Amino acid sequence: MAICFKYFRLPGEIVNYAPARALDRGAERADAMIASPFSTSRKTRPRLPNGVRIYAIGDIHGRADLLDMTFDFIDADLSDNPAPQSLEVFLGDYVDRGPASRQVLDRLVARRRRQQTVFLKGNHETYLMDFLTKHSVLKEWQQFGGLETLLSYGIRPPVNADAASQARLAAALDEKLPDSHRRFLGDLRLSFTCGDYFFVHAGVRPGIVLEKQRDEDLLLIREDFLLCEDNFGKIIVHGHTPTAQPDIRSNRINIDTGAFATGRLTCLKLEGAGMHFYLNGSPATGSA
Repeated sequence: MAICFKYFRLPGEIVNYAPARALDRGAERADAMIASPFSTSRKTRPRLPNGVRIYAIGDIHGRADLLDMTFDFIDADLSDNPAPQSLEVFLGDYVDRGPASRQVLDRLVARRRRQQTVFLKGNHETYLMDFLTKHSVLKEWQQFGGLETLLSYGIRPPVNADAASQARLAAALDEKLPDSHRRFLGDLRLSFTCGDYFFVHAGVRPGIVLEKQRDEDLLLIREDFLLCEDNFGKIIVHGHTPTAQPDIRSNRINIDTGAFATGRLTCLKLEGAGMHFYLNGSPATGSA
């Protein structure tokens, strides 16, 4: 399957998107995109162990409102259709860009107290924690939505913070960051495997077995992974690179639909050999 990409520049960042023409046709082609990669043989379709259901949630980026909608859907679905074992897997990038990073972390901390969950690390969580000890990180972090995160904690940063201001802001964040948030961020995992699926924030390095992937690639990789059509051994479920619709390929599934900008947070429901997509808790076009 040939893949090409169009590049859009966000402040200070190059972001890799699906082709503009594919985005325009995304809604109309959703059924075919979702069904075709795994439809040739029922035996070859990726699947989870019997009795296991997974809800995988894409990049949230400070959109607590969309997260609430997704939680409402999951809770209702579990009530209406119980599963022997259900697991919620979050793909990272909980903070930055959107207006409510602190509120998102509050909700995730509360969620793991009452549900079976797996929380993966995104590159944006790395920025937040690094800033506490490496104050100069702010110059880069603010280009990727870090100022919005500080504002969500009640900290008002200057537009161009000098070294002294950076130190004061880091001290303020250190004071305001709840212990529950520190523990949550410190417990984040880099990857998770279940059945025929490998869950990760950004992707994997082609040619390297999944067990030996570098942290940097799991958090940041783009082109080398996105352009690769090889079999990785498992279907990679990832985020990190926003697309207008869930992007389903023969070797990977991207569920980062740019929630902070598009207002669409994707949840992928996996059970047996089936998969269903939901945007803000409402069914997306197509299933497999």
